[in-house]
Amino acid sequence: MITTSTTHPLDQRLHDCDWLAVAEQLNASGNAVLPGLLEPDACVAISALYAQEQGFRSRVVMTRHGFGRGEYKYFAYPLPALVQRLRTRIYPHLAVVANAWNAQLGIDARFPDSLDIFLARCHAAEQRRPTPLLLRYGPGDYNCLHQDLYGEHVFPLQVAILLSEPGRDFSGGEFVLTEQRPRMQSRIEVVPLRQGDAVIFAVNQRPVHGTRGTYRVAMRHGVSRVREGQRHTLGVIFHDAQ
Repeated sequence: MITTSTTHPLDQRLHDCDWLAVAEQLNASGNAVLPGLLEPDACVAISALYAQEQGFRSRVVMTRHGFGRGEYKYFAYPLPALVQRLRTRIYPHLAVVANAWNAQLGIDARFPDSLDIFLARCHAAEQRRPTPLLLRYGPGDYNCLHQDLYGEHVFPLQVAILLSEPGRDFSGGEFVLTEQRPRMQSRIEVVPLRQGDAVIFAVNQRPVHGTRGTYRVAMRHGVSRVREGQRHTLGVIFHDAQ
């Protein structure tokens, strides 16, 4: 009898990830990269969705709100199949880190193993609007440093996946993180990404171990100015919005 595997390629790549090493990197610097999480064809397909009217709940032009330059669209429910798969499959791995961080920061809230259960918690608190989004930048566009906080229930980690290829599709447009440390200057980190790479990073605060114990630092993220071409990014946020 001949059997065929029905495992989705994305599931296999996530299974093969060294999640212990990812957790260690998140604990050390507040971010971790999953190289080549999406194949080029998948990146192109998701980028192409931006031109469609259907499938999104809202469009934001950054200059109108002082967010920077460029624009983005929030997906509507039901999410595209691949976006839903990313959100559902990545969440359980990050919930382990999120719970450890809350314990270290003295925060009582704990996150369930299943994304569905966590989203039910969000929806019960009137956070019902989906937050995964597709961002588009052109020449001169950028994203100011910010945090994606949408209500009382906030999952402390999120994911951004670069859908365009640096040097071919665009130049500039680096992914940037800042870390606001108590009584110290902010630390800045540029995270180099290629097409299909995913970066996991802290949404707001994360624990840091110092000589006097554990303290919290505030994280912000943004994108530097795109010099040429067009840059698309998929953002996967795990809590829903009010």
